[in-house]
Parts: sequence; C-alpha cells; structure tokens
Amino acid sequence: MTIKPIKTYKDYQNALKRLELIFDSRKGSPDGDELEILGILIEKYEDAHFPLGFPDPIEAIKFRMEQMGYTQTDLAKIVGLKSRASEILNKKRKLSLEMIRLLHQSLKIPTEVLIQDYE
Repeated sequence: MTIKPIKTYKDYQNALKRLELIFDSRKGSPDGDELEILGILIEKYEDAHFPLGFPDPIEAIKFRMEQMGYTQTDLAKIVGLKSRASEILNKKRKLSLEMIRLLHQSLKIPTEVLIQDYE
C-alpha cells in the first residue's frame, strides 16, 4: 500500500481509479484499510476543490414539501395565505424574515438555505 497526499487533479484521478479497483475490498484487509484511507483523502480533496453550494431556497422548499407529502394548501397554513404560497413557489414573492423562521420551524429547512438570494 502506497498512499500519498492528493495535491493535483492528476493525483485525484489516479486515486479515483485506485479506489474503483479496491472498492469491494473486505474491511480490515490491507486493501480495505487502503480503501478507507483513500476515501478520506479523496473527500478532503473534493471538499477543497469542488465545494457544493446550498440549493435554491424555493427548490429546497418544494423538495421538502414533496418529502413530507405537503401540498400548496399545507404551505399556505405555514405562510398565511394560499395566494402567498403560490407566489412563493412561483418565485413571484421573496421570502420575508418571518416566513423564513416559519419555514425553518415547520419544514426543518436550514435557515442558511432559506436566506439565500434567488431569481
């Protein structure tokens, strides 16, 4: 097992290739140990070079509503009016601070997602 830091994109590509080769290794075996360490190194490289941003706030609301089986009527109960819920989902109305608080409490969407600017 020869493991070294992943410093370049080429190192990253080589690490991914190696990971693919040893992916089904048994835990506790030499290849299994290499797999575990390689996974940590790859994750560290990806976090530094391919950071993921937050999702669009309205898309996050729609996704969470779908997960919870909520309808626009259910959203209206949170934000006050059915017309307001429609305007929010169609991005015709921006989220107010109070709406963000209510959505965070009711749908458990992180406020960091809800406070983002969107088109």
